[in-house]
This record gives sequence, structure tokens and C-alpha cells, in this order.
Amino acid sequence: MSTSAFARFWQTDLTREAFLEYATQDDLRSLRLLSRDIAEDVATTLFKTLRVNFDISTFSRRSRMLGLHGIGHHIKHFQFILPHSDATFLPPLIDPETLNEITFQYEAQNVHTSRPSSSSSSEPPSLCKYGSWEMNDLLVRQYPPLFHAATNITSFVRAFNAMPCLRHLTISCPDLPTGHRYRRSAVDYALTSLRLAIEVVNPPFLDTFSLDPIYSGAIFYLRPQNGIGTCPASTRIWHRIKNVEIKMQNFADTEDDTTDHLKILHTYLQIFRSMEKLSFTWLACRPIKFRKLRSMKLENATLDASQASRFITTHRKCVRHIDFASCTLRSGTWDDALAPLEQMAVNDDWRSEDSTSTASSQFSEVMEVPIVYTPVEEISNPMECVQELLWDQTDKDIMRAVNKVANDVFKHVAVTKKRDVLACGLRSLFRSFRTKWP
Repeated sequence: MSTSAFARFWQTDLTREAFLEYATQDDLRSLRLLSRDIAEDVATTLFKTLRVNFDISTFSRRSRMLGLHGIGHHIKHFQFILPHSDATFLPPLIDPETLNEITFQYEAQNVHTSRPSSSSSSEPPSLCKYGSWEMNDLLVRQYPPLFHAATNITSFVRAFNAMPCLRHLTISCPDLPTGHRYRRSAVDYALTSLRLAIEVVNPPFLDTFSLDPIYSGAIFYLRPQNGIGTCPASTRIWHRIKNVEIKMQNFADTEDDTTDHLKILHTYLQIFRSMEKLSFTWLACRPIKFRKLRSMKLENATLDASQASRFITTHRKCVRHIDFASCTLRSGTWDDALAPLEQMAVNDDWRSEDSTSTASSQFSEVMEVPIVYTPVEEISNPMECVQELLWDQTDKDIMRAVNKVANDVFKHVAVTKKRDVLACGLRSLFRSFRTKWP
């Protein structure tokens, strides 16, 4: 392609944007090095989506913040990743003198510029970030640097001020272990700082909000009502959100926990008054496989037919007894849930008496059976239903003679293999005697 032809191609908006949409990230980075004009057009697509993994220097390093201010006006989708790890979980605060645990009540800095000033606002602000000098010293000594980076709300505010055209915000907090869901983490404080920064900056074009994935406890720190550092103006940005996508991990163990958790979740979803599209997904835990399981009884539970079918199929090589007692299916039928048992029935291990299960009795086998009419009560003697015998003692001798002649005829037929001999023998037989019927 000649230079003039490429110039015409590049100056046409439709062809240029179509080309940039299909170009890879490496190709876009190379194109930015051609010229300043091309770099400006490529940057619109290259920096349309920015993915950031949170660490101690994400918003505190000067070089990073200068680079963010240089490309921030191109960013429309900001993905903020806060993974859980051993470094994010915080130990309890211990008094070095008494060795007793100290309760830490976190109070966020006053960053809401729209909050009305009081008569005491003319006083110089306190330099104690965490309330007192003693608490500051304990937190600096005992908590990791990631905690202090997560509570630096000012750095979060500077970062979102650098993205004036932001339309879509995605928060992702993966890898939360089941046993640590009640432990305080630096991720919790980072979510609080992130929410406060969004409420202070108030991006004018933000209309899509995604939590993918998020742990169930995160809504305590993301809700603008009765949360840390909230004020009457906290909900204004969330009232404008039109598209919401949530993929949440569910760790509820009891029915009471599930009810309380849903109440908090419903309260949180009510802040999105202008919401037009909602996508919500429960992320279940990974299924557990017991390699030596031989007997399983599940009672008073609600499940899907697909879950029961997968469990039976996964444990088909080891389990010998399955019992679904007082269980209810949310979707599907018991025929679908227990369909793997039909294939397992072919195996001799499942034909044994020990392998029978209550679950297998819940689906019925259909087969054609001839209709047999029998009396309701069993008759002890079959001949009681006959009022008079068909044969008397005299006829018994005749029957012996009939059997003898018949045996001779069949023997003769077996030797000669001729059918006419059988017919002649039978005719001569019935001429030789006469049966007396009553």
C-alpha cells in the first residue's frame, strides 16, 4: 500500500476504527511509535480498557500517576483487581505491654468536599491518620504496607480524577478461601477507599458497575448507606447507575445466615434507582469429590437434578449406597437426577444387595406385563373351584390307554418323520374309545 493510499485509509473514521478494533495489543503498541498523529488515534483504542492489579505502589508511585494522567482521558472501562492472598489478611492488634488484643475501629478521612463545614472546621486537621498517635504507631509496626496503601483514600481520589471519561467500573476480588471469610483483610479497606473516591470524584459518565467476582462480605464496604465515611451525598453517583452485573460467592452455612445475607444484599441493590439492566449470578463453591465414599445419605435438602446426577456420576466407581431422603428438586425430575443409575445397573457391583438405594426406588421401571385375573383371596385347593370332577375312576384307565397310544405314535413319527402317520394314528385312537361327559 502506498503512503497516499494509507493516508486516505487512516483518515477515514469507519475504516480506521474497524481496523483498530481487530488489531492486537502488540500491534497497537507498535503503531503508536510511527508518528504523533497516529499515536493519538491508536491511544483511543489501546487505552479504552485499563486493568490494574492493586499493590502497595499502584496509586502512590509518582511515575505511575503521571502516566495515568497522560492516558486517563482515553479510559472508558477501568478494571480494578484486588485478589485475596496470605499477604492481604490482617493479624489481630496486640498491645506490646499487656499482650492483649486491641480493638481497632477504622474511621475514614473526611474527603467529602461537599460536606457542610462546621464552626470547628477552621482548626488545623489532625495528622493522626488512625485516630491517635498510639494507634498509628501500632498499625505501622504490626500491619503490612498493603494495609496502609489500601487506606490512602487521597491516592484513590487522584487516580479517579485522572479518568474523566470513565463509563464502566469493574471490581474483582477473587481467591477468597472459605475458611477466611470472617477475617478482616486489606481488601476490605481498599473497597472502602475505592467507594469513597468514586463518591468524591463523581464521574459524570459512569453508568455501568460490575462486581466480577465479589465475595459476599464486600457489600458491607461498598454500600453507601450507614457505611464507613458515608454522608447524605454518598448515594448520588449510585443513583445514576443503569447497568449492574454482580457475580457473588455464596458461603452461607445456615438458613439464618442466608436470610440475613439476603436482607443486606436487597438493601444494597435498592440504591440503584435508575438501574435498567441487572445481571446477578451466585458463584457456588467447587464440588467436593470423596474418593473413598461408599455410602451417602442426604436428608431434607433442596437441589437440582443436574447436581444429583453429577454427584452420582462423579462417585460411580466407589459409592454403593445413595439415599435422598425428604429432598426437593428445584429443577428437573427424579428420572433425570437418577439417570446414571440405569447405566450403573449393568455393572455387577451395583446389582448386589448392598448397592440398593432408596433413591433408586424413586424412579420406576416400565415393562409390559400380561393381565392375569386372580381371586382376591388365595385358594388353598385349586380343585375347590370345580363343582364336579370331569373324569371318574373308569375314565382314568382310558386316559392311560390314550397316553400309551400317543407315545407309540410319537415314537413312530420320530423315526419316519412323516406327518400323515401322526394323523392316521390319531384317527384310529379316537375311534377305539368314546369319552363319557357328565
